[in-house]
Amino acid sequence: MSSDEIARPLSKTARRGPTSRFLRKYALQLGIVAVALIVWVLFLIGAPRTFLSKEIYVSFMSTTPYFALIAIPLTLVIITGEIDLSFASVMSFGMVGYDVVFVATGSVWLGFFACLVCGLIAGLVNGMIVVKFGVPSLVATIGTWYLWRGVVLVITNGTGLGMTATTTTALHDIVVGRVFGLIPMQFFWTIGVGAIIWFFLNRHRFGAHVYLTGDNIESARLMGVNVGRVKILAFTIVGLVAAFAGFVVSAELLFYWPTLGDGYQLTTIASVFLGGTSVFGGTGTIFGTFVASFIIGAINAGIVASGLTNFWTQLIYGLIIVASVSIQTLLGRKLT
Repeated sequence: MSSDEIARPLSKTARRGPTSRFLRKYALQLGIVAVALIVWVLFLIGAPRTFLSKEIYVSFMSTTPYFALIAIPLTLVIITGEIDLSFASVMSFGMVGYDVVFVATGSVWLGFFACLVCGLIAGLVNGMIVVKFGVPSLVATIGTWYLWRGVVLVITNGTGLGMTATTTTALHDIVVGRVFGLIPMQFFWTIGVGAIIWFFLNRHRFGAHVYLTGDNIESARLMGVNVGRVKILAFTIVGLVAAFAGFVVSAELLFYWPTLGDGYQLTTIASVFLGGTSVFGGTGTIFGTFVASFIIGAINAGIVASGLTNFWTQLIYGLIIVASVSIQTLLGRKLT
């Protein structure tokens, strides 16, 4: 065989190599983008008038961040092999901090800072219970879900708080203002939070430790990873961002209800699993969760605009979670 004949198949292999590696590396991201396009086309066919107007997309950018902000850091927790179900109550718990401090001082900025501190504390407590006491995260965060909500109801006595005072400060424009009078700031906050967490997950040692912890915790320990610290930090980030999301919702609606967060559990968790994060840990992408959040956000509007009743929404959310987890399980068995 001549050198040209040898070089020819080698050159083909070289050309195929990068493409094949790219497809394998970004399979989850490409898959969720394909799902997003299919869903968009289906809704475009079912309700063209709605999905060809800019108003529906402005609405998505306004409301989807309510749960997308939390879904992004929650991806970290699930990649480590844990789960946090208390974030809905943490949204309200953070706003209790705002409520108490604002009433005492009249300062919106101090109230906002107190809100973030409360969220950080709640996330830290969740992580400590799971790591230091060895309580399974499913059980621990169901317990703290009720705990934080109970604290909220005791302190507020079930009464809400008007947020109109925020409109006279720059904080309102920074958090939920409109860029060019159209694009909601919470959309940019979602992109920003996603970009920061993506960086630490993919370009920092912390991200490598997150994946190692979820993939094989014993191997991670043998490699010198402080898996306890990794998990605590992941839970703390969720608590901090959940409190911020609670402030975003309240500032947008100009009222804080003690029931804040109820109803976001299903959409948030569905976004993480639909985005390709494995319920077994070790696998997941921030980009996938980000795109999946907007798919979930579009489902409710798409169902109603297509002429179906709103009762279909929870059915479809449930199917998404069951289907995504089932597919991950089947793929995991084939790869082992």
